[in-house]
Amino acid sequence: MNAQAPKFFIVAGEQSGDLHGSMLMQAIKKFEPSASFVGHGGDRMVSSGLDIMHHVNKLGIMGFTEVIKHLPFMINVMGESLEKIKELRPDRVILIDYPGFNLRLAKNCRPHAVPVTYFILPQLWAWKENRIQYFHNYIDQSLSIFPFEQDWFESREVPTNYVGHPFSEGLEPGLSKSEFYKKHNLDTKDVLLVLIPGSRQQEIDKHLQLYCDVANKIKKKIERLKVIVTKASGVSFSLSDDFLIESEDIYGAMKYSKAAITTSGTASLECAMLDTPEVVCYRLSATSYAISKLLNKSPFISMVNLIAKRKIVPELLQRSANVNNILNNILPLLSNTDKRKTMLSGMSQVRRSIGMPGVYERAAQAIINRT
Repeated sequence: MNAQAPKFFIVAGEQSGDLHGSMLMQAIKKFEPSASFVGHGGDRMVSSGLDIMHHVNKLGIMGFTEVIKHLPFMINVMGESLEKIKELRPDRVILIDYPGFNLRLAKNCRPHAVPVTYFILPQLWAWKENRIQYFHNYIDQSLSIFPFEQDWFESREVPTNYVGHPFSEGLEPGLSKSEFYKKHNLDTKDVLLVLIPGSRQQEIDKHLQLYCDVANKIKKKIERLKVIVTKASGVSFSLSDDFLIESEDIYGAMKYSKAAITTSGTASLECAMLDTPEVVCYRLSATSYAISKLLNKSPFISMVNLIAKRKIVPELLQRSANVNNILNNILPLLSNTDKRKTMLSGMSQVRRSIGMPGVYERAAQAIINRT
């Protein structure tokens, strides 16, 4: 480590990356209290000391056609990033997930001779394997969070440090069950279903109404059903008073619910960590889905199934993500059926396989040792 206070340029482009980025920043500061951070992130990273340039709420763009629409903005963000790196001359650039932007940034950093760490690696084992060349040529440190990733990357001659998954630290609701129920005026006899429509506005637009339609049908079958919808920061929607909305204690909404209808992403693994049976769905624009279907080599979209290497939670994609299919898959999870018990057993296996606590400290130490 340099004698002077270390400087880092750090990039997270999504809500989940903001969480991991903030925890990583805090861990680095435990070892290097004078460390400073500039770059892109969200509210959590700002609270941890980030000098922010662009917020994740503007950067979280999904799908091929959607990226094209926002291309001028992203080109501008790239230019500003490179100018700041040139001005700042950081000791290291830290990239968190968000591969469409971050891999190009790594390449563009090459002329500035700044070392690059990638924490939470892009899922090249699922698609776009040719991007491995970015790791060969532009990234000098790879920190993996999934047990199977280290073997995959190292078999392709990319030295990789498996630090464990952040969820091994444990996910804790902000409120106790009684406090959560009191907040939403729930009774202990109520059956709680959580709808998790996504953390980006585009995901909300594709999934929320569908999930609400399913919930309304379930209400006709389960008398005491209460439906709670999680709301990420930076998204907007309005619902009737029949639906409860939780924007602060998302983990509480997950943990205290009998089951979940989940948009594929980090939330599907969070539900598994919190022992909440779920049905995982995902919809893209027709063009984006057609392209992704051609490129995707992975047998699953849910990280729960990928880690387990078998189907634990049902996955409903595109047209398969319809009211009848979701209804047929979620109903058995709202009572103590064999299907529910089998899924909970599989989730327990996933929890055991994601490593030991101390992930962020191990990642921070690895970064500092190379800086």
